[in-house]
Amino acid sequence: MRLALLSGLAMLSVVSAGWAEEHDAPADNRTVIGVENELLARGAEAIRAGLYDEGILLTKRGLERPGNSDQNRAAALSNLCAAYAGKNLPDTAIIHCTQSLAINDQNWQAFSNRSYAYWIKGMYAQAQSDLEAAAALSPNARQVAQIRGMINEAGLRPRITMEDLQ
Repeated sequence: MRLALLSGLAMLSVVSAGWAEEHDAPADNRTVIGVENELLARGAEAIRAGLYDEGILLTKRGLERPGNSDQNRAAALSNLCAAYAGKNLPDTAIIHCTQSLAINDQNWQAFSNRSYAYWIKGMYAQAQSDLEAAAALSPNARQVAQIRGMINEAGLRPRITMEDLQ
């Protein structure tokens, strides 16, 4: 279930050179894949298809190419975050999302992906904080609603209390 859910949660965010025009438009759930760096585009497609290792390799190679815009670097790092979360490596995912957000703090996908990584770790307060940031940027994103449900469900799980026997 986690992999199927992640494909919907981890919206890829590789963008084209016209990011500013696209960013000014209302947020939606579409993936916009850039054409200026074919490796980043192919990496994004592989990650979207659940081929995380291939997507990670292609994305890292694409990041090594000179001439990447800050927006493409931020989007690629968010995609790496999604891939590592998909591989159940939340610590590595969080590092990549944090790097992405240091470049572009308006990327709702990076906040959403990092929220999911925190959820995997059981760090629900941090997951909720990032989820709220994602929701502020893209309130109608399906992924925001899905992660909110996951966090809420985790909060409703019964807890067992053990008594000390003496």
